[in-house]
Amino acid sequence: MVLLALVIMPVAKELVLAAVFAGMLWPVQQRLSRRLRGRRTLAASAITVAAILLLLGPVAALVTFVVRDGVEGVQFISEAIHSDDVASLVSHLPATARDAVTEAIERVPRDLGGIMGQVDIGGAEAASTVGRALAKTGSFVFHAVLMFIALFFLLVRGDELVRWLDSVSPLRQGQTMELFVAFRRVSIAVIASASITAAVQAVAAMVGFLIARVPSPFFFTLVTFLFAFIPAIGAAVVCLFAALLLLVSGHPYMATFLAAWGLVVVGLVDNLVKPLLIRRGLEIHGAIVFFALIGGIATFGAIGLLLGPLLVAFFLAVVRIYHRDYTPGDTRLPAVPGLPRGSKPSSAES
Repeated sequence: MVLLALVIMPVAKELVLAAVFAGMLWPVQQRLSRRLRGRRTLAASAITVAAILLLLGPVAALVTFVVRDGVEGVQFISEAIHSDDVASLVSHLPATARDAVTEAIERVPRDLGGIMGQVDIGGAEAASTVGRALAKTGSFVFHAVLMFIALFFLLVRGDELVRWLDSVSPLRQGQTMELFVAFRRVSIAVIASASITAAVQAVAAMVGFLIARVPSPFFFTLVTFLFAFIPAIGAAVVCLFAALLLLVSGHPYMATFLAAWGLVVVGLVDNLVKPLLIRRGLEIHGAIVFFALIGGIATFGAIGLLLGPLLVAFFLAVVRIYHRDYTPGDTRLPAVPGLPRGSKPSSAES
């Protein structure tokens, strides 16, 4: 078992993600297989290719978007940092902090030309950074390929694997299937709730950015969407940061509006939509879900967003099965009014 664990550990995340997506896509696989007259391999191939295209499409659009609008957003941030209002705030800081903040501000280029100049000056460092980025990209592609290969085989023979595990499991018949059902339900609930909530928050934040006339609003909308997946930070932080930039650039009223919009509207979406969606799938108290998300991310990284609630749901499912199927019946005496439960009444009372 130890050797098996050592073999599986390097690809454990890919296998978990493949199992999650296979569980979510299994109804599609069944319907498509029926339409293709039982050709399960062909159906699994079509679904896997579609999943790859759905992954590559948004990534390509994201890269194009960042290249087009990212420089404008960075330039706005740089100009806000170098404004006179920021210098006035820095002058009131203690001497030690003032020197450190001033030095940090001076390192930020003042305009697009300065940004390009920094790129030219740091050519060697930039090349090294690009090399590291390419290495990470290659690693990401490799792990993605492993995940899609596992997804394909799970779509083709996943039902046979589940039946085999149910037959060899030490649990009673049907209990293993109950755990698999809980796995699929939790996976769908977590992914759907996180994605829908992030999208709704990004749209709400974009409305605020457009009303407040934040430069490059779509850039900040993208950042909001990404931050919405991070528990305890959330999308409202991006609105507050953009409001701070508006404030130091001389737009106090718009800054106040955007800060209020981020805290009330965007924050309210997170507090209402996500618990509503996730409770339907998990049937777990919102506080437990919150700490499961935090603990999962702290322990497993980004995939902990899924693994945290999944492990908690598995634990609760095991406890429920044990309590229902293994706990012996209540053999205690029925309660007598006025006496502790299980106590025998005296002869006078009887």
